[in-house]
This record gives sequence, structure tokens and C-alpha cells, in this order.
Amino acid sequence: MSAQQSQGIQTLLDAEKAAAKIVQEARQYRVQKLKDARTEASKEIEEYKKAKEAEFKKFEASHAGTTSEAQAAVDKETEVKLEAITHSYDSHKDEVVQKLLDRVTQVKPELHRNLKRAQS
Repeated sequence: MSAQQSQGIQTLLDAEKAAAKIVQEARQYRVQKLKDARTEASKEIEEYKKAKEAEFKKFEASHAGTTSEAQAAVDKETEVKLEAITHSYDSHKDEVVQKLLDRVTQVKPELHRNLKRAQS
């Protein structure tokens, strides 16, 4: 019986070693799957990032032209307004100078309104 018991114990020990080996392989398999998943996720993230950067650059390029067109329109409008102001200045400057000279040189001596009340 002792040979049979020792053979049963040996069988159990062999079974335990085989189970430990299977558990170890399962753990290694799980670790490898996690590494593979991380690698694949990193690749997907990188691809997504590249796609979004390309989309942003395309958007930026399409709107950069709009910005320069808007700047050109503002510059043209400013030029037109400056020309209108310059034209207005040139056409009215002699008249304004003449009005100023007339006001300065045509003096009507009058008593101040407070002085007029004091004399009444």
C-alpha cells in the first residue's frame, strides 16, 4: 500500500506541477495579449493623431487664404476712405482758412452780457 500511496502522491505532485505550468503559461499568454493590445492601441492612436493633424492642416490652409483675402479687403477699404478724407480736406481747406481769418479779423466790440445787466 505504501507503494501505491507514494505512486498516488507522485501522481498528485505531477498533476500539481502540470497545473502550475498551465497557470504560468496562461499568465504569460495574458501578459503577451496585454502587450499586443497596448502596441495595437498605440498604433491606432498614432494613426488617429496623424489623421487629425492632416485634417487640421487642411482646415488651416483653407482658412489662411480667407484671412489674407479679408486683410486685402480691409486694406482696400481703408485706402478708399483715406482718399475720400484727403479729397474732402483738399476741397474745403481754403474755405475753412478763410472762415477762420474772417472770424479773427472781424471784431464787433460789444459789452459782455453781465456788464449790460449791471448797467441797467
